Amino acid sequence: MAEIITMGYNLEKFIDEALAEDIVDFEGKIPTGDHSSLACIHGKKEGRAKLLCKAEGILAGVELAEFICNRVDADLKFEKILEDGTSIKRGNIAFIIYGEVKSILRSERLVLNFMQRMSGIATHTSQFVEAVKGTDAKILDTRKTTPNLRYFEKWAVRIGGGHNHRFGLYDMIMLKDNHIDFCGGIEKAILAVQDYQRKNNLDLPVELETRNLKDVEEVLRVGNINRIMFDNFTPELMKQAVRLVNKQYETEASGGITLETVRTFAETGVDFISVGALTHSSISLDLSLKAF
Repeated sequence: MAEIITMGYNLEKFIDEALAEDIVDFEGKIPTGDHSSLACIHGKKEGRAKLLCKAEGILAGVELAEFICNRVDADLKFEKILEDGTSIKRGNIAFIIYGEVKSILRSERLVLNFMQRMSGIATHTSQFVEAVKGTDAKILDTRKTTPNLRYFEKWAVRIGGGHNHRFGLYDMIMLKDNHIDFCGGIEKAILAVQDYQRKNNLDLPVELETRNLKDVEEVLRVGNINRIMFDNFTPELMKQAVRLVNKQYETEASGGITLETVRTFAETGVDFISVGALTHSSISLDLSLKAF
């Protein structure tokens, strides 16, 4: 978990708040606790549970699951069997948890919520990556993520073999149609960005969205960007755009690209293909935590 900690992400606080959501009545009308477990499991009882894979796909979230279990109860023993990124089949066991039963049960739902979501994203991403295999195109995610869960969803994309686009609004300047229109056009927008970076001593990468070949020609004339996005271009139009850019800048395809069409776009020679569906439309993978 060093990767999260070095980013300044307060994972302990996040997990504590997620756990509290399950056991605290924030209106204060009902006493705090997992009353299901407290009612039927008396005293300190030891047990074990396994993470059972019930569908095929790419496993993601094992490292996070271990962190959650340790946060719930430092005495829980976590035996990892499969690593993140493993191709799984129905019946595989990802890990086993040993320890106090009430602690295992308290961990269960949060572990499953994360792992099912992350594994679904990783699986979906891997399908796109496989679809463009043999081309030079890289699959990117977008900012179309669940609020406050972006880090974990983008982590799952990486586990699935994809690449992360910018993490937020702070680490890349991306001039989309609204920025360009509000600013008064492509040239004015690019010049404004140059002035802003110079005044603020910044050196952020700059990407600009284009809507047609005329936009591409204007970007090439003005220059001073890092990547050109082709938004909602047809594959035929994108081939022309890629030839026009002629590797002067990185290129990116975006807009409604599906698993069925992604190969056609990759074969245009574009460098990157961004797919919002990786995070906003992935189906959670079926996993279960079972006592045995």
